[in-house]
Amino acid sequence: MQILLSCAKDMATLPTTYPGVQENAPHFIANAKDIAAEMMNFSAEELAQLLKINDKLANQNWLRYQHFLQEGDTSHAALAFTGMAYKHLKANTFNTKDIDFANKHLWITSFLYGLLRPLDTIKPHRLEGNVRLQNHDDMRLFDYWKPLLTQYFVDAITSDNGMLAYLASEEMKTLFDWNEVAKKVKIFEPQFMVENARGRKTIVVYTKMCRGAMANYIITNKITNLDDLLAFEYEGFKFAEWIDEGKTPLYVLAAP
Repeated sequence: MQILLSCAKDMATLPTTYPGVQENAPHFIANAKDIAAEMMNFSAEELAQLLKINDKLANQNWLRYQHFLQEGDTSHAALAFTGMAYKHLKANTFNTKDIDFANKHLWITSFLYGLLRPLDTIKPHRLEGNVRLQNHDDMRLFDYWKPLLTQYFVDAITSDNGMLAYLASEEMKTLFDWNEVAKKVKIFEPQFMVENARGRKTIVVYTKMCRGAMANYIITNKITNLDDLLAFEYEGFKFAEWIDEGKTPLYVLAAP
């Protein structure tokens, strides 16, 4: 079973790696360097508008891109992102067997690097899928990556056991020809909701939390069968029922 997590906007400011563990170059590193070289041409002011970020973040990421092609300043991908899902992935607590399992089963999306394994070494950056590449016919990054990632991802899943735990945001499907992926693999895409007297509601922060926690659960328990994920419980969330005509597993937190 393979797992897909979304990248996060927030990244570690200092290089973070697993001590004594090998470092891998991302599969699409040449593409990442090509994209980064194009991003270097934008000013901090242009980055602020392009990425919809404040001046402080724009200046930070302008500097990141200016130094992108220099050696050093890299982190293992599983440790590089610091968003909510990664706080609950708790990759920094993985033991040697966990790290090895994660590197064979976990994928992380990236608008800069395409797809990452946990031990791929990457530089801090910020990017969005709607950014257009002037050197590639003004193509959006979503469209740039789609033909490169789809078959590569399908092959990785089918060479395992053909099962995917989709723990990424809906937006990340746009990086692939998702109809093609869905035809070739069995997908487990859980929904997480909070229930109170007024009904059930999706709360984004809880969804991100549970996605990271479920990825941790798979990795630390070495789970390879999607059916075993129905036993997942975290911070009060537990499996409640199948929805969407039995296609989607729903996990619910009953509010006090």
